[in-house]
Amino acid sequence: MAGKALEGGRKKSVDRTGYFFVAPFVIVFFIFNVYPVVRTFYLSFTDYKGFGDAMFTGGTNYLRVLSDKFFWKALGNTARIWSVNIVLQLGLALALTIAFSDIKYKIRGLAVFRALYYLPNLIAATSVAFLFKTLLDWRYGTLNQLLVGAGITADPINWLGSTATAPYVLSVIGAWMWFGNSFIMLMAGVQGISRDYFEAAAIDGAGRMKTFTKITLPLLKPILLYVGITSLIGGLQMFDLPFLICGGTAGNPGGSTQTVVMYLYKFGFETNQVGFASAVAYVLFIIILLFSVLQFQMMYGKKKEGNKR
Repeated sequence: MAGKALEGGRKKSVDRTGYFFVAPFVIVFFIFNVYPVVRTFYLSFTDYKGFGDAMFTGGTNYLRVLSDKFFWKALGNTARIWSVNIVLQLGLALALTIAFSDIKYKIRGLAVFRALYYLPNLIAATSVAFLFKTLLDWRYGTLNQLLVGAGITADPINWLGSTATAPYVLSVIGAWMWFGNSFIMLMAGVQGISRDYFEAAAIDGAGRMKTFTKITLPLLKPILLYVGITSLIGGLQMFDLPFLICGGTAGNPGGSTQTVVMYLYKFGFETNQVGFASAVAYVLFIIILLFSVLQFQMMYGKKKEGNKR
């Protein structure tokens, strides 16, 4: 009996020792993740200015966000920039996936290509912004000098100063930065598919596109869902490139490149309306959540209904 009691005591001490190893992560997680989320939610119902006492105002901040036309304009700008970005990003990633996954045309050096395609993702956003501001400068930019020198355009194009071009330039830059990440994700999904499917399709005489649409694409749905949702989250939280390239939280030119997070930053850090900025953050969170659920339903909803029938 004494031996069993001693053994039980040792087990309890071992179990308690595990808590000491887990405690640092739990403490840091609650301080830097849970507390800011809860604190922001509380501040969204107050008129907090960043200093002094916070007075409870109910849902006033949320009503102000939903009735502010500049918020909806910023949301529309963000959606426009992201939508063009995701089409280019996924389109290029899928095209490369088709080329590299075709067993009829085995391309060597896949690891080298993956590293090259992923390289823009490793460059800091500040460096990317400086690079493209230099290349696309209205008067002295390399691109305009090439276009004018070749006689393609008579006058330099104000790529970053025109409402007709600035949002789409940001979309292209974002797609260039992130298509490598999407390509690696898709190729990882392809490599997880059994080669028997592709060999059987090749024996049956299926072409490249038919193999991709009938075999590869359906089996890549989980990866596509992940890429789509993470891209949506990152796109709606876009801040660094528009802020650094087009400058200012107003989103020049003409406010066409002001994103939701730039709008949030303006009120939270420039005008010290922290309570209102907190409400903007939670409205953005709800929008991201709704669109993420919508993406999931579009990809898997019909399949589940078909299985029930």
